[in-house]
Amino acid sequence: MLLPRITTLRRALAAAAALVTLVAVPAAAAQDPNGAGEAASCARVQWLRVPGAERQEKACLAELTTAGTVASGHTDPADWAGLTPAGLSVPSGVPGIQIDGYFPDTSTTNTNHNWQHDAQFVIRLPDRWNGGLVVAGSPGVREQYANDRAIGDWVLARGYAFASTDKGNTGAAFHRDGRTPGDAIAEWNARVTQLTRAARAVVTQRYLRPPARTLATGMSNGGYLVRWQLENHPELYDGGVDWEGTLWREEGPNLLTFLPPALAAYPVYATGGEGAEQAHRRMTAAGFPAGSEFLWPFHHQYYWDLTQRIYREELDPDFDGPLEAGRPFCAPGTPVCDADYDYASRPDAVREAVSRIALTGRIGKPLVTVHGTLDVLLPISRDSDVYARMVADAGRGRLFRYYRVDGGTHVDSLFDAFPDRLRPLLPCHRAAFTALEDWIGRGVQPPPGRTIPRPASAGPEELLTSCPLAP
Repeated sequence: MLLPRITTLRRALAAAAALVTLVAVPAAAAQDPNGAGEAASCARVQWLRVPGAERQEKACLAELTTAGTVASGHTDPADWAGLTPAGLSVPSGVPGIQIDGYFPDTSTTNTNHNWQHDAQFVIRLPDRWNGGLVVAGSPGVREQYANDRAIGDWVLARGYAFASTDKGNTGAAFHRDGRTPGDAIAEWNARVTQLTRAARAVVTQRYLRPPARTLATGMSNGGYLVRWQLENHPELYDGGVDWEGTLWREEGPNLLTFLPPALAAYPVYATGGEGAEQAHRRMTAAGFPAGSEFLWPFHHQYYWDLTQRIYREELDPDFDGPLEAGRPFCAPGTPVCDADYDYASRPDAVREAVSRIALTGRIGKPLVTVHGTLDVLLPISRDSDVYARMVADAGRGRLFRYYRVDGGTHVDSLFDAFPDRLRPLLPCHRAAFTALEDWIGRGVQPPPGRTIPRPASAGPEELLTSCPLAP
């Protein structure tokens, strides 16, 4: 997701939780649940070292999923608030080792553990290991625990080791990191590469053999990181699952091409009367699909404006001169208003900044992408539809599967507000992940890419647990 800690319409305030400070694990947590003495999770814990880490803190835990880490203080619910439906089940019964720490860095936006230090990471090593490692970067500008509910719990319960990073900078002022435009986002890619190499070494230390498979996955900005890693460091991974990844292209489309029209047109559409019909046409022409109008008020209030301003500040800080990230909710015609931003007319230096983080489609390992048709933060026609063509044009189509999910939107928690109109992407991500496992593990080709229909008669429970990729 592209903004920090936005919750659903119904849970905007209730879902936010206070920052949890890392605390010592109770002595009972280090004991075998069967009373057989020291748990297997403590074996070799004293020998574990995260290569390159400036700080690391290790703990033997009776539970690595959020069923236990919320109470023990080894996650931060505020990191993942608002990303998943309220009815999502929480697996349990995963003892193991958790390592929290950070790599050397000069920025201080991440306040987890009161460390005031970026490049924080978490690595979890279950006692019952299946031989695999899953690596993720955080969505939006969130911190390292943001994937715990949507991804971490599930892969840990399946026996994977799991590692996640804050990407090296966090929060709505992430653009302050770095010296030149694009530095902050470029660091995201470097931090995922760094963590992948370090986590593979730690897995080898813990289990006395390297991971048999290393998979990258993530949502939104985390999905972008999967794409970038498989394009630029395929040697580190066996495959990846991209959950609605952000698309950056020097020539567009990108965030800076489709958000300004929404900022200019939506207020006219919402007001009604003369000009509303034309404003609606501008919205759909920008990529926001007809039928998604019920999602526009929420996204206008929480997403479009802030997203445009902070990413534009990162890549084109000269647009508003001495201002930082522009004027919130400014009307078109206001001086240096982001609603009037025109990417195509900006200096070459802006496209050069975008080129530093741009994608090419030249993936080197199998990739599965899932994206919702009602995504109105990263409209599918301006994002994954385009990326699928890029992969095909690069001659890498044999390595790619793309599933468009009818009724899926950018934030799964909105399913709670609109269960009759939306479909959560989380079960589709899990179906894609298991399809990738079969693809790289047994050579079973995933079903051909397609648009997965939303079953007309399906209830919330079915939609939350099922997403068949094949017809």
